Amino acid sequence: MTPLHQPDEPSGLTADSADEAPALSAVPLTGRNGGDGPAYRWGFGAFLLVEAVLLLSAVFLAAILDPHPSSIVTVTDVLVGTIVPTILAAAVAVLATVLRGNGPVIDLRLTWRWADIKVGLKLGLAGIVFTSAAALVWTRIVGANDASSAINTVLDGGRMPLTAAVVMFLYVWLVGPICEEIIFRGLLWGAIERQRWGRWAAFGLSTAIFAVSHLEPIRTTLLLVIAIPIGLARLRTGKLPASVVAHQVNNFLPALAMLLVAMGVMAG
Repeated sequence: MTPLHQPDEPSGLTADSADEAPALSAVPLTGRNGGDGPAYRWGFGAFLLVEAVLLLSAVFLAAILDPHPSSIVTVTDVLVGTIVPTILAAAVAVLATVLRGNGPVIDLRLTWRWADIKVGLKLGLAGIVFTSAAALVWTRIVGANDASSAINTVLDGGRMPLTAAVVMFLYVWLVGPICEEIIFRGLLWGAIERQRWGRWAAFGLSTAIFAVSHLEPIRTTLLLVIAIPIGLARLRTGKLPASVVAHQVNNFLPALAMLLVAMGVMAG
């Protein structure tokens, strides 16, 4: 039998990674029982389902938490409405790999090495410089109010109880990036890989869809810039943990600033 074409390995892959389980280029081409065909049976449909869960759960929780437009939304309401939909959507993404594939470790490339973490740290730090400059330019163009993210509207220039502020800080810095990377650089990236469009197509499409899916039209261009170093970490290593680390590094300063504003340490 003529062997199937194997896609190029990520540029960051070394000979040492040949012992990693399983080989990155072989995963989409080997079925559960070692036969020909894709290693997983999920694709764009799974990603669309996850996006639907994200949007519908957000709408559902908003309707429950704020049944009357005139009612006062508590901090707990805001935290639940912000955090739960993203975590739920990421859980559905993981479940899709369990039910229709080989599980998240293989299908979402969750295996890692310290070298991958270092790549994520480096690109995350470089991304802070890059995106901070872009954010400064963008703020000058659209104004400070229009440049604010949806998360920042939680504060609305006010204080937040310490517990809620810490929870939001940990979510924006650590938990949110994990969930978003599972969805975009994990599930979506894998769906694109399954079409054999190439790694650069996966990088470009996942970066663009990541920016658009935040549903913040004014900030879409800025989000696109922010997503580039994160996507490069995934592209460079072929592993999801690298992009998770890059995303967390990128989110640390905004999360810290939000925490300090919420605690009243610095002005909003």
